[in-house]
Amino acid sequence: MTLSPDLPRPDHAERRDRLREALLEQEVPGVVVTSSVNVRWLTGFSGTNGQLLVLPGAVLLVTDDRYEERARSEAPDVDVATERDWAALVVERCADAGLDEVGFESDGLTHAQGEDLAEALDDRGIDAVALRDLVQDLREVKDAAELGLLAAACAITDEAFTALLAHVVPGRTERELRRILLRTMEDLGAEGPAFDPIVAGGPHSAIPHHHAGDRPLARGDLLKIDFGARVEGYHADMTRTVSLGPVADDELGRVHDIVREAQSAGVAAATAGAAVSAVDAACRDVITAAGYGERFLHGTGHGVGLEIHEAPWVSREAAGSLAAGTVITVEPGVYLPGRGGVRIEDTVAVTADGPARRLTTAPRELLRL
Repeated sequence: MTLSPDLPRPDHAERRDRLREALLEQEVPGVVVTSSVNVRWLTGFSGTNGQLLVLPGAVLLVTDDRYEERARSEAPDVDVATERDWAALVVERCADAGLDEVGFESDGLTHAQGEDLAEALDDRGIDAVALRDLVQDLREVKDAAELGLLAAACAITDEAFTALLAHVVPGRTERELRRILLRTMEDLGAEGPAFDPIVAGGPHSAIPHHHAGDRPLARGDLLKIDFGARVEGYHADMTRTVSLGPVADDELGRVHDIVREAQSAGVAAATAGAAVSAVDAACRDVITAAGYGERFLHGTGHGVGLEIHEAPWVSREAAGSLAAGTVITVEPGVYLPGRGGVRIEDTVAVTADGPARRLTTAPRELLRL
């Protein structure tokens, strides 16, 4: 995949340098990276079969013959080898480098694969050091290129939402709107959807993760739309809840106002240094005070980047705090079984000072179509 010339270009070498600095702190000289997402973040290679060996003075990307041309195109600044038995090649390179130990992603391999790799390294007198979340922790704070790609994905998402509204009419089915949404995002330049869109009308809007079906929309329905575009591997995530004319259920109209207030409170709380649990509490307190605390059925949000769901997690139980450059969703919701539900969600970037910046900017007030 060739990066469009008008999109920001990631500095993969700088990312690998950051990884080496993290390895120094762990006192481990090198690492075998096996997560395809982490390999892409470190090299640009987007194939589904790739393993990366990062050493102090060298980096080797191992793939197979299917992906050789792509690997050399997408990762031109690393050595590329095609070898089905990647572990044997990695062990050989570690031995050639004179290593007495090397790290590996314990969460990027099955237990059996990890055991096999450790045994092969041990046969050459090399200790295998299990490392967890090493690259994921680095990915949590987005660099300038990532923020640009996320902003591009969110801009397409906003534009697709606006285009979809013309098709939201009584008689149209959820499944039809889903198809229109998918086609519109690609027509606007997305490489595809960030995930399978949730299009939920009427009582189906009370189901947080409803699968679009053939129920026709009716006047007075709420329609919940949760979707996002994907650009160069980076994901957007946005939810809006609209109505087809005046809302038939007055309580649901009031619920929309409550959820909108809660979402604004959550975004305001998403500042550098804030505990992720505090962002959740900011949303949850508004909803609980209004009497709907038990109908807020999920966490407030999650990180977004090369994965649609990644660290940090924003919930009551989550630990940790937000750093400038972190990108999360803020998505409170209230769901009344059999009647309807409301969720309002934005992808937001935490700034060094001041409030988070909304990357998705479509109107959050209740649009009556």
